[in-house]
Amino acid sequence: MTLLDTSVWIQVFRQHNPVDLESVVPFEEIVVCLPVIQEILQGFRDEQAFRVARDSLLAIPCVESPLDQNLFLEAADLYRRARRAGFTVRSGVDCLIAACAIRNDLVVIHQDRDYSALARISSLRQRSLAGARI
Repeated sequence: MTLLDTSVWIQVFRQHNPVDLESVVPFEEIVVCLPVIQEILQGFRDEQAFRVARDSLLAIPCVESPLDQNLFLEAADLYRRARRAGFTVRSGVDCLIAACAIRNDLVVIHQDRDYSALARISSLRQRSLAGARI
């Protein structure tokens, strides 16, 4: 199963030259988590596009719902371990998404340098969008 980071969904939803999701991963292998859904939806300006995206995303299987307190503690630990190892993680939300992936043994596909750093200090399995295409 695969968890797509917000950075990939942005490429899927863009108006000009969107990424063909099926060329990246079979749709039936995709799952989401609530932090990704939040990040995606907060970027929509158009109300109709927002509703279509919301309904589409909520139809995809969701991991870690509801979010558990320990997941946030694991995300904080990832952030702190990366910092101790000399890596700057720019987003605490990326740590939360990574913690969801680690807990559920998912691969994160992304276009975000934070996941490469987090994989170096944890068991996170990740691939960049450029390297993920079939």
